[in-house]
Amino acid sequence: MNTKVNLAGVELKNPVMTASGTFGSGEEYSEMIDLNHLGAVVTKGVANVPWPGNPTPRIAETYGGMINAIGLQNPGMEVFIKRDIPFLKQYDTKIIVNVCGKTTEDYIEVVERLADEPVDMLEINISCPNVKEGGIAFGQDPKAVEAITREVKKYAKQPVIMKLSPNVTDIGVMAKAAEAGGADVLSLINTLTGMKIDINRRTFAVANKTGGLSGPAIKPIAVRMVYQAANAVKLPIVGMGGIMNAEDAVEFILAGATAVSVGTANFRNPYAAEETVRGIEDYMKKYQVKDIGEIVGAVR
Repeated sequence: MNTKVNLAGVELKNPVMTASGTFGSGEEYSEMIDLNHLGAVVTKGVANVPWPGNPTPRIAETYGGMINAIGLQNPGMEVFIKRDIPFLKQYDTKIIVNVCGKTTEDYIEVVERLADEPVDMLEINISCPNVKEGGIAFGQDPKAVEAITREVKKYAKQPVIMKLSPNVTDIGVMAKAAEAGGADVLSLINTLTGMKIDINRRTFAVANKTGGLSGPAIKPIAVRMVYQAANAVKLPIVGMGGIMNAEDAVEFILAGATAVSVGTANFRNPYAAEETVRGIEDYMKKYQVKDIGEIVGAVR
């Protein structure tokens, strides 16, 4: 039984990775689960300089999920390189660095700095607001998606995953724009914009007013978007959005995802990613699937 998958020449032992921002760089979780069992660890967003993030409160629970407005708080690339890469290199798992920025130059600075570091892939978070374009996210304009993909690819030594925003009219257009810009892989979906109001305090549940909705509530939307993107482009896709267990993961794979990311589930159940790996193996045994590739995009 073969659970290995290939993303732009990078072979993962299985299709399960962690979603950026839900797993740190794995250190806390390593006390509970064996990172060697995961296909890849995707780090929290890394910027060229430290970002303080948004004011608190920054997280609120909602029906079937959570809203977060962390604001990509991170210590910056130099701390990440000194502290987090050496930690992750102890494990037999692929390292995927999520990169964030406020301008195209910000992204390029991180990508260039990571060029000679021992990381396997770069995931470019284009849901960041583009400060030079009035704050609209890079990922909400197909021309901007293609342009930033092309720029990042000029400087990247590692394969590039473009992480698409679901806050768009047509995900297929965005997927094609990233493909046209030279993306190696796509990952989707990032969070949906949501809001929660505290009726007792008569104010917003998060200080930012809006935040990113994640968790099981968004899964049907995520599966639909992964299916659409998989049918719009020829690139491998990493599917995410509300995956709580192996059944959810297999649904994404059948829709066209080559790999999957477990995100919000990690907060509820720190063992979720490791359990998903085992659950996929059980599914393959039950249905006599010899190679995971047989079921990628099997539902047309």
